[in-house]
Amino acid sequence: MLIHELESNSANKTARRVGRGGKRGTTCGRGTKGQKSRSGRKLRPAVRDLILRIPKHRGFRNKRKSVPARTVSLVAIASAIRRQGGGGVEIDRSALAAYGLLPPNYRGPVKVIGNGHPPTGLKLKGLAVSQEVRRRITAAKGKVL
Repeated sequence: MLIHELESNSANKTARRVGRGGKRGTTCGRGTKGQKSRSGRKLRPAVRDLILRIPKHRGFRNKRKSVPARTVSLVAIASAIRRQGGGGVEIDRSALAAYGLLPPNYRGPVKVIGNGHPPTGLKLKGLAVSQEVRRRITAAKGKVL
């Protein structure tokens, strides 16, 4: 390879600097006066444009209800009860927080899912459960309240 066969990796052209006289001088092709001709301009959309973007046909969506439910495994509940050495316990949100399965101040929806063998006489109160969990708890002489 000879020196005249080498090629540059970068472009030889530099960006055109407008607004300094010549063909693209003075207004630089932006027209005269007004917000659009100024440097550093930022146009915010008009109110009418924002109103048109809001969907009318879908209605209001409650953000709290659209939060997905936090899931707690039936196996985790059963092992937490066995660690405490109890049976026939009533489980609600405060009990799940006491066992460390939920954050202490959690206010969102909670659903018990999964498989495993629940302790005998388990009572779930105020929690959403899957069909399989409901079937297993009723088979183990428990209740879903």
